[in-house]
Amino acid sequence: MNPSRFRLPRGSSPRSLLLAAGAAAVLVSPREQEKLPIYPQPDPEIILQEIPSELERQIGIARRTLHTTYKETHSRVQGVVSKWIGVEHAIENRIKSIKSPQESLTPGILYIGIATLTASIISRPRSLPIRFLLPPTFFVLSMNQFLPKTTSNLGDYLGSLEHHYFPTLAEKHAVASAHTAMTWERMKSATRDTRERVHLGVESGVEKVQEVTGLKLKETLGWGKRVSGEVEGRVVQAVHAVENKVEEVKVVTEKRVDEVVEKTEKKAEEVKKLV
Repeated sequence: MNPSRFRLPRGSSPRSLLLAAGAAAVLVSPREQEKLPIYPQPDPEIILQEIPSELERQIGIARRTLHTTYKETHSRVQGVVSKWIGVEHAIENRIKSIKSPQESLTPGILYIGIATLTASIISRPRSLPIRFLLPPTFFVLSMNQFLPKTTSNLGDYLGSLEHHYFPTLAEKHAVASAHTAMTWERMKSATRDTRERVHLGVESGVEKVQEVTGLKLKETLGWGKRVSGEVEGRVVQAVHAVENKVEEVKVVTEKRVDEVVEKTEKKAEEVKKLV
């Protein structure tokens, strides 16, 4: 609002000037003046707001991003290290479970390596199939010879892996092992029967020669009744031992086949549930 202008007459007195000034002040600020408080007012709170520059803002974003990336990388590295330590402990425990405490690995592994290298040297001038099959054959045979219990534990562990991951193959393997054991026992029995037949044939031939010539060839060769009785006793014992072994192999084979069938059925049920 623009202040109003007043024209005073010439020759006015000072008193009239003061009155005119008061009227002008009233006209200039028509709003009522605020009343002063009776009690002292507290000092007003002054708030300073810091406004960063664009460079400071970009630096802060970069630092926060770098810190977050570092924390994520550190957590991932720690997770990988923890998993690796767990794998090391699992491998260590598995090796301890496979290794037999009654066997020492130091000379056994040395002998196995020497046998395998010997097989590779022997098979070098041979044909390709022999060069390919002879070293692993010597390796397996030397392991069974120098570390039998450890080799058995290793075979059991590989069999458990086969049953767990490849149940169908494990079933076929068990059936093949059973057939192989039975074939081996039949071959041993046939060889024993052949030897007995040959022995009986030779003995009957000697008896005929003895009857014709009158010479006591059986007593000369030491084939008395006592010897024949001992031989018969040994043959009977061998036959019983073979029969017992065959029964044991059959029982073990049936158990393994039952286990494989049960695991296969469980796997099939799990697959049906998932489907």
